[in-house]
Parts: sequence; C-alpha cells; structure tokens
Amino acid sequence: MKVITDERCTAYSRLGHPERPARILKTVERLKSQSDLAITWAAPGTVEDEQILRAHTREHLARVKKAEEDFDGDTPAYPEIFEHAQRSIGGALHALKAARNGEVAFSLMRPPGHHATRDRAMGFCFLNSIAIAVLEALATGAAKVAVYDFDVHHGNGTEAILLDHPHAAFFSIHQHPCYPGTGTKNVGRNCFNYPVAPQTPREEYRKVLSKAFEDLKRFKPDVVAVSAGFDAYAKDPLAQETLEAEDYYWLGETIGKLGVPSFSILEGGYSTALPELILAYMKGLEGK
Repeated sequence: MKVITDERCTAYSRLGHPERPARILKTVERLKSQSDLAITWAAPGTVEDEQILRAHTREHLARVKKAEEDFDGDTPAYPEIFEHAQRSIGGALHALKAARNGEVAFSLMRPPGHHATRDRAMGFCFLNSIAIAVLEALATGAAKVAVYDFDVHHGNGTEAILLDHPHAAFFSIHQHPCYPGTGTKNVGRNCFNYPVAPQTPREEYRKVLSKAFEDLKRFKPDVVAVSAGFDAYAKDPLAQETLEAEDYYWLGETIGKLGVPSFSILEGGYSTALPELILAYMKGLEGK
C-alpha cells in the first residue's frame, strides 16, 4: 500500500470548521501504529498550471492563487490555500502514477476537491484533484477513465468538469437531500447518479453501491479514480447515513477486485472514527 501525504496539509484551519487538520494527523498516527498493512509513505508529485487548466478556468486559478476573500461560508480564503490545493492535486497525480505501476495507492491529503467546479470553489474544495488526475490520465495514454465517488455528498464539481467527455464516466452514490442539492438524476451521456435517502439501511445502501459498480464495469475503464469520502458513516456529523467500518472494507475489497488499475483520494469524512474507516477501506483494497 502506498500512502501519499505531506504534513504541510495540516497547517491551515479555522476554528469550528469540520474540515480540520486532525483528519490527517489522527489518520497518519493510526496507520503508523498498525501492523496489518505494509505501508510505503510518499510525498505528492509536482503540478504544473497546465495540468490544472484542463479542469479549471484561468480566472478561477487566479482567484485561488490570490485568495483575497472567502469563497463562500464553507470555503474560507486560508493563507497559502493555493499551495495546499496544489499539493493535494500532486497527491492525486502521484497516486495515479503508482496505480499505473501496479501499486495500490491512496492520497491522504487535504483540502478535498470534488465540489470544485471549473470556475468556483465551494464545499471545502478549491481545485478538483480527482478531475485533474482523470484528465491527466486521458492526456497521457489512458483510453477510458471512470470516477467512482462514494462520498455522501454529490461530487457536483467532478460531474460538471467531466460532463459529456467521450472517454470519462462519473458514478456518484450520495445522500439526497443533502449538500449541495445536485445529483438527483443522470446528466449528459456519461454522468450517472445514485441518490439515496437519509437513514437508508446499510443493506439497501450496499445494493445501490453495487449497482453503481455494475454500471462502471460496463463502461470498461482502464483506470478507476476513486473519490473516497467517509461521511456516509453512521456517526458522521454532516450527513444522516448508516454505513459502518465493515462497509468501507467491502468497498475497498470490491474496488480491489475490479482488476483495473485504481487509485483513491480522500474527500470527506468528519467523524472521530475517520482513521479506523480509512484503515478498513485500505485493508479491503489489499484484501487483508
């Protein structure tokens, strides 16, 4: 298991904000204390503006670089937030490279990215790491790339960026109603949404996750990019779902059995159980 992280991603915070440094600090601590998985630690790769500009407008990139005022009530203009978001993209790109080399890879970085649209930062997200990695894969030889987004919130930004791209497909399983209020139906030719009601029983939720997997298989991607959000957990404070650690193990196991190079990046997950949920998912990916 290769885990990409950088302690600098814990250097920004706002009092009371749920997207906080402890998400990474506690997870790194837990992963280093366990002995079930052999982990190789790595740093994010370098990122060029040209790679970012496949997914975002020049105007949006300039706004994130300046970060002169809060983007919205959930998405503050932290000092050096561009550098933090850039490293998060670098983690996704390194994870993509590792997956292509036959490794199991997880980018354990913040900020998350899947709500960032082509021209807007929102929902704790500034630049869309997963979309940038998908477009990098397609620009460097991949024929078809699928995104599997199991964060409890709809990946509206990823959907908007990849909409109708002939060689990409997006599969999002998420609670509705819930932030950001999108994802109620399929859009375009390549974006498939699986909304689930609040408090959906675990067994029913797994059926929906399985349906999305079956649809993804029919797309026959040669790379799978996973937006791994752990906020459908039963005790997550930002949603009202029912999943447990065993379900995240099953998700990892199912992805591992696809037989396709895949990489995962951290999106949401705001409970104190996040380190255990990530560890369960990683064990599933490795079949441990």
